[in-house]
Amino acid sequence: MTVSFIDIKTHNKLMRKNAINAFAKVFDRGDFILGEEVELFEKDFAGYCGARFGVGVNSGTDALFLGLLSLGIKPSDEVICPVFTYIATALSISYTGAKPVFVDIDKRTFNINLAELQRKITKRTKAIIAVHLYGNPAPMPEIMRIAKKYKLKVIEDAAQSHGARIRIKSNKWQKVGTFGDIGCFSFYPTKNLSGCGDAGLIVSNSKAIFERLLMLRDQGRRGSNRFTHYIRGYNSRLDSLQAAILRQKLKHLNIWNAARQRMAGLYSKLLKNVPGIECPHQENNHKHVFHLYPILVKRRDFLQRQLRGYNIQTGIVYHRPLHLQPAYNDLRYKRGDFPVSENVCRHILCLPMHPALTAKQVKFVTECIKKILK
Repeated sequence: MTVSFIDIKTHNKLMRKNAINAFAKVFDRGDFILGEEVELFEKDFAGYCGARFGVGVNSGTDALFLGLLSLGIKPSDEVICPVFTYIATALSISYTGAKPVFVDIDKRTFNINLAELQRKITKRTKAIIAVHLYGNPAPMPEIMRIAKKYKLKVIEDAAQSHGARIRIKSNKWQKVGTFGDIGCFSFYPTKNLSGCGDAGLIVSNSKAIFERLLMLRDQGRRGSNRFTHYIRGYNSRLDSLQAAILRQKLKHLNIWNAARQRMAGLYSKLLKNVPGIECPHQENNHKHVFHLYPILVKRRDFLQRQLRGYNIQTGIVYHRPLHLQPAYNDLRYKRGDFPVSENVCRHILCLPMHPALTAKQVKFVTECIKKILK
């Protein structure tokens, strides 16, 4: 048996007919840039999240970058973010000229450590980027209380967490991306909601932020006058072809997330009492959507090599925290500055996870793990 780490082909094969029909409509209309499908997808996805506005851009990285600009972040500012995340989180801060300030993570959830977050706030701090890593919601109510206390903007990096939720009342849930000033999403082909290339979107409940983002993504233009540029904007528009397929896939997102959650539950059940393995932690009142299924294992490299022999693909996401990336040598962090993140990088292993994963495959993977570690 072969078990793929991520299975894009099976996923897309199911959508082939709908995708071709959606592409054909755009092709026939010829409105490839900011066309009808973009506007419809922006409304559909914002509505799915529970936000008033959505602005499509060309990538999740640009969603973060333009989002920061829309909030007024400038070169003299500091923006706090977790040190254990994909580098795009920090790069978006650097693109504005501001300084990324790294914070270690909670050892159970892998999301930002709240106590350390408060310690890192200075007079120059203007914003916090909260990352919902692997599909696991960050503690947004607590982060919002801290932000309110210090008058900080909040950006949610929800690139891996389409549809993840937090219970805010006994019978009310709120989707990630709608707690902060803006929520930023990626539709890279491996995401829970995936396009056929790069694509991103920003949601917000602020009309002022929405209107500024429309100009930022389209070279500073607004309205029907295509040759007047009100600000120095960027060329970061969501293609109509991408929007068309994303609209079709959005209809299936809850079903696909539910499939991920079922297989994650089976993994956790079968690996619960295996010595040397820690399964993902989900806080009470949080709904994880399992973009990835990460375990911590002492003999990580050995286990990964052995699983490869059984035709089981796994991933190490991520190999090193941001403070040890050569791109950020100038910040002069050193090994040992963020011990929790460094430990996670040494021991994390992501098991196969995608909507087409079957119970038979999960049982095979866990049986092999037990056999290897025994």
